[in-house]
Amino acid sequence: MYQFCPGTTPLLISMPHSGVALPSEHSAGFTDHARELADTDWHLSRLYEFAGDLGANILRADVSRYIIDLNRPPDNAELYPGANSTTLCPVTNFAEQPLYHSGAQPTEEEVKRRLQQYWQPYHQQIRQQLDTIRETHGIAVLFDAHSIRSRVPRLFDGQLPDFNLGSAGGSSAAASLLDVAKQSLRRHPGYSTVANQRFKGGYITRCYGEPAAGIHALQLELCQHLYMIETPPFDYCEQSAGKLQPVLRQLLIDIMAWAQQEAHRS
Repeated sequence: MYQFCPGTTPLLISMPHSGVALPSEHSAGFTDHARELADTDWHLSRLYEFAGDLGANILRADVSRYIIDLNRPPDNAELYPGANSTTLCPVTNFAEQPLYHSGAQPTEEEVKRRLQQYWQPYHQQIRQQLDTIRETHGIAVLFDAHSIRSRVPRLFDGQLPDFNLGSAGGSSAAASLLDVAKQSLRRHPGYSTVANQRFKGGYITRCYGEPAAGIHALQLELCQHLYMIETPPFDYCEQSAGKLQPVLRQLLIDIMAWAQQEAHRS
């Protein structure tokens, strides 16, 4: 279902798309395209393996986003109205190839079962941990960690910038936190950084970010070519990942320093 590793700081890292499990009761009708798991946020646990040593709380999904997308609203409402996107229980992948054989798509009742079995426990854990962190530290920061292929014509034109920060257009986190994150990433030459452009943050960022209540949420969507091969078998690249990890490490350090300063001010 999910894995949770408690930490000692105000930071909670969520990885809702890192899961690769395909429970047989839900995936019996999957196509070969589905079983490739091409749209997985590959190797994030390995990429962020240093985060536990920094004291971050870490929550990561086990189940594949092809079973149910934990970063979509439970009512399947559009996150980006008018844009081509995927759904709560997707039936096609990013390449618009079918995930199910004809007639095997999940029914409305099946979607409800998946919501209860996978979606609700993950979100209950987020809510519980954010409340606990805020009570303990006086502030909580949710960092929703994602990665994606650098070119996905279905979702965006051309090549995506390396680092794509999102704060739901400024509503899910203090502007000063977003500034700290941007400045942290832009200190490292050779990488491109944008904020609140194509990826402003999914449901998790938008749902849980409540700056006025002391809970701030940021999403980082990073290009997979920075640390892995973007085509099957989707191998992790030690050399490029080794260059990226210090950048991400410093980003989390800067975010936690910001949170501690904000907590002292309040």
